[in-house]
Amino acid sequence: MSKVSLYGASGHAKVILDIIRSIEGLEIGFIFDDNPSVTQLLNHKVLKPSDFPEQFQRYPLFLSIGNNSTREHLMQRLNSSSFSRALVHSSAHISEETKLQKGSVIMPMAVVNAFTKIGEHCIVNTGAVIEHDCSLEDFVHVSPNATVCGGVTIGKGTHVGAGAIIIPEIKIGEHCVIGAGTVVIDHIPSHSKVVGNPGRII
Repeated sequence: MSKVSLYGASGHAKVILDIIRSIEGLEIGFIFDDNPSVTQLLNHKVLKPSDFPEQFQRYPLFLSIGNNSTREHLMQRLNSSSFSRALVHSSAHISEETKLQKGSVIMPMAVVNAFTKIGEHCIVNTGAVIEHDCSLEDFVHVSPNATVCGGVTIGKGTHVGAGAIIIPEIKIGEHCVIGAGTVVIDHIPSHSKVVGNPGRII
């Protein structure tokens, strides 16, 4: 039996715990959060990293935090060698040709098809579909039931909202926000916010 630890004890961490439970031979080691008022998550005690440095380094670590910028800022403080694998829920479908980088999490019923690359510390959320030949750079979050069609590139730190659709061969820049239900039909420059059907930059 191997163990992993979580950094973050919010709602997103509850889903990560479900992923860990779904993976045979894996269990939770420790859960950490900087907020001293957070002491319990489900039946697990929540520790403060600065108070338990030895425990913090004992097992591979996952950032159980949904916000892209928060995960990215935390990585600037942490030793990247602590992150050694990805987590994939047992109900998700991941092609054998997919490249899945460390620290990323794939939620229940998600699909990631052939020759797609998922960067570090990404989230592919519940029921999301990432089609063939896509590239998601680090710290991307694709929300529940979003569809990313074939050949799409999504830049670092971009958030794709729930139920959004991105048509094939689109390039989306870094740190964009794609609103829930948006249909993206044109390339999107970095630091843009896009809403509507068809999607428009606001």
